[in-house]
Amino acid sequence: MKKTSLATLALLVVSLSWGFSFVFMKDAIVQQPIYDFLATRFTLAAVIMILARPQVLKAFSREVLVKGGVIGSILALAYITQTIGLNLSTAAITGFLTGTYVVFTPILAWFLFKQKIEAKVFWGVSLAFLALLFISFNGFSLEPSQLWLLACGVLFAAHIVGLGVWSPGMDAYALTVMQIIAVSVISWIGALVDGYQAPPNTFVWGSIVFTAVFATAFAFWMQTWAQSIMDSSRVAILLTSEVIFTAVVAVALGQEVLALRTIIGGVLMVAAMLIVEWPSKRKSASPLDQTHFT
Repeated sequence: MKKTSLATLALLVVSLSWGFSFVFMKDAIVQQPIYDFLATRFTLAAVIMILARPQVLKAFSREVLVKGGVIGSILALAYITQTIGLNLSTAAITGFLTGTYVVFTPILAWFLFKQKIEAKVFWGVSLAFLALLFISFNGFSLEPSQLWLLACGVLFAAHIVGLGVWSPGMDAYALTVMQIIAVSVISWIGALVDGYQAPPNTFVWGSIVFTAVFATAFAFWMQTWAQSIMDSSRVAILLTSEVIFTAVVAVALGQEVLALRTIIGGVLMVAAMLIVEWPSKRKSASPLDQTHFT
């Protein structure tokens, strides 16, 4: 099997693991507080990545610590808002609205760095807005869960933009581990405010192990490896399958029944993501072409 084919398969497995992680987390965070769950998950993921490559600790330069800490803090806020939104909403809608990072990323890149917005991005944004009308709006108001998830999309976009500016020339593995450590530290701060509660049963522990191993450590590693042999636009297209897997897994396990407007909105959201991320004939040299973490 060619490396590109193997990378494609690996990224689809990553997306599937993210789809399962939303569903598992939905039930787990009902039994364990959100901050406690995230603290345990990301601490375990950091330990796994360090044990897998102990020499990464030698690469923790001042630059890695500072920049990884800053963008890791943004990533932590993204995960926190995402998990709060998941607690208040469904796994499928969480998956769909998390995907708005694809739309918010070029908007932030334009706002912060004056990067030109291409025509395909404009149409992608328009289509995504239409998708939000189907998925999120209840009359003329937004539900609190959807506000949390839209904030999550903006924060993931901010993380991608920051990573695109700071990651070139740095040790990718060390920067990744530092970000995971930053997420775990911030999660521990939230967890210790009310007193840390350990996972209460084997199901929650299983959800933590699954998300830490497959949806965090394995996913980071696979994304980094895949992007070393595939262009980032193709990687992003493959990762948009996450939202489809989330909906399919949630329905298959009987966790939810999708309304027609959610299905239509989900299809439109995936279409918007593909329009924005579809490779253009002009080869882009933008450092903002990065991956996303879920």
